[in-house]
Amino acid sequence: MSVFTLPDLGEGLQEAEIVTWHVNPGDQVVMDQPLVSVETDKAIVDIPSPQAGRIARLYGEVGEVIKLGAPLVEFDESARAPDAGTVVGEVAVGKEVVKEPPASVTASAAGVKATPAVRALAHRLDVDLSIVTPSGPDGLITVADVQRVAKILSEVEPLEPLRGVRRAMAGHMALAHAEVVPVTIMDDADVQGWPAGTDITVRLIRALIVACAAEPALNAWYDAQAVGRRVRKTIDLGIAVDTPDGLFVPVLRDAANRPDAQLRSEVDRLRAGVKARSLSPGELRGNTITLSNFGMIAGKYGSPVVLPPTVAILGAGRKVRTPVAAGDGVEVHELIPLSLTFDHRAVTGGEAGRFLAAVIADLQRANR
Repeated sequence: MSVFTLPDLGEGLQEAEIVTWHVNPGDQVVMDQPLVSVETDKAIVDIPSPQAGRIARLYGEVGEVIKLGAPLVEFDESARAPDAGTVVGEVAVGKEVVKEPPASVTASAAGVKATPAVRALAHRLDVDLSIVTPSGPDGLITVADVQRVAKILSEVEPLEPLRGVRRAMAGHMALAHAEVVPVTIMDDADVQGWPAGTDITVRLIRALIVACAAEPALNAWYDAQAVGRRVRKTIDLGIAVDTPDGLFVPVLRDAANRPDAQLRSEVDRLRAGVKARSLSPGELRGNTITLSNFGMIAGKYGSPVVLPPTVAILGAGRKVRTPVAAGDGVEVHELIPLSLTFDHRAVTGGEAGRFLAAVIADLQRANR
């Protein structure tokens, strides 16, 4: 048997999702015959057969994501015709014992150190060596290490691959973690003076607009390659929306030039569109700054994630009643906890502080 693995598809791609199998186990194929179509984040690609032969096994189901170098197709070597290099005639059996050198220890690009035998065992037990804690000398992974992890994995729930929105969200979060230099500052806005029935979301949007006017640097895109920023005049506000399928960020265009009633109707429309999955792709990209009103669910403070190329996100926590100093006494006021995360590559601490101060000052106005 010989196993054909997912080949390098170029452009640094490390994985692909199986779209369609063009062959079945038992099929006889010729070299360069399409075996499978896979989808990357670039395009759908047909992978041809590297040899002629009979298909013994297919690895992976439609919709499954496979990594570069992972098994793809197994060929039945016994079904292949003898080639010109096949040895014919009587083969003499030697009696000399050949002593081979011990298997070398190899280290992958990720720094995992293991012998070929241990790697083969990990492959057979479906254990990812990158999650194994080595116990051997100089960080060497042993057979016992692999067996220990295999036992643990057998006792836990099966892996649930991320699909669709959640998979894209994971990729975006990884990019943010790898690229952005995040700093979060927190404070409270005293909203005791708000009249009953105040629309919290609209007030937060208005306060954010005022803050962008005070410190435009936070309404910007950062270009990591050029090491520069593009400060935007128009405020295209991303509104973080939680759903069972994952996080969506629809964009409220030109927020500064909309009256309150229109802001409310547009927020409602975007949230309904997210839930119905009816928004166009253009309505889910191109925001210049983001608002996350996570307090609608729970939580006071947080460290919201800045997604490139934006440089700031304002998070609002759950409104709470808290004792505050009032003159020589103490009163109980309603406060909104605020958390501002900014990319310190593009925004200074002073700019972020003044932005948050402007948000608080606007929210603390009794009427707006």
